[in-house]
Amino acid sequence: MAIAAAATITGGGRRPPCHRRAPAAAAPSARLSCRCGRHPVSRRNVLSTMLSTSTFFLFGLKQLTLAETTGGTFREYIDTFDGYTFLYPKSWIQVRGAGADIFFRDPFVLDENMSVEISSPSSSKYMTVEDLGPPVKAAERVLQQYLTEFMSTRLGVRRTSSILSASSKVADDGKLYYEVEVNIKSYASNNELAVMPQDRVQRLEWDRRYLSVLGVENKRLYELRLQSPEQVFKEEEGDLRRVMDSFRVIKTA
Repeated sequence: MAIAAAATITGGGRRPPCHRRAPAAAAPSARLSCRCGRHPVSRRNVLSTMLSTSTFFLFGLKQLTLAETTGGTFREYIDTFDGYTFLYPKSWIQVRGAGADIFFRDPFVLDENMSVEISSPSSSKYMTVEDLGPPVKAAERVLQQYLTEFMSTRLGVRRTSSILSASSKVADDGKLYYEVEVNIKSYASNNELAVMPQDRVQRLEWDRRYLSVLGVENKRLYELRLQSPEQVFKEEEGDLRRVMDSFRVIKTA
């Protein structure tokens, strides 16, 4: 059980439009920026999918609402069927079939994404997030879950991990939430079958920050998961923490 993460650019006058690389061609760690004259355009603003101020979708019995927020940088996602809501960067796209209840990804930095995991309603009877124990105990379970998911059968792969923080908070809805932050690094050798040890040198292949928010409602455990390469996290920490702060669980009918 997992513990429960149309763009339009116009140039003024005769200024030529900026060009950006297609998402499929961008490297996972690529950052996008362009300049029209002297005005920088951030990656967040380049890819702004223009939906109406409030767009309503109905997928079978699942009612979802996407709404613009103040400033236009984020959208609000509300799932009244499963019982949760959060903000996400408006440039991120939804990916279906990812295995989570919902999954969004930065189209330019593919290793930057978010999802929501929910425990099974038939096998969980959570009353409060404190059923997981104190925040540090919950953080240990979160980290172990990540390490299990990233387990590799490749030769010469080594993972290091650490819990950066574990805390609790009472949000404006009066509910208790746990916030967990961990780092995982993966090292691998590009010549793991070499006979000599000096030819089997392991090098860092990725270094990621994982942020989780845990909450309980409807006798189910909810987990918002955010993943970001450490280098990207340093640049966008404010936005990612706003997503964390926005996560709420809501009672279903």
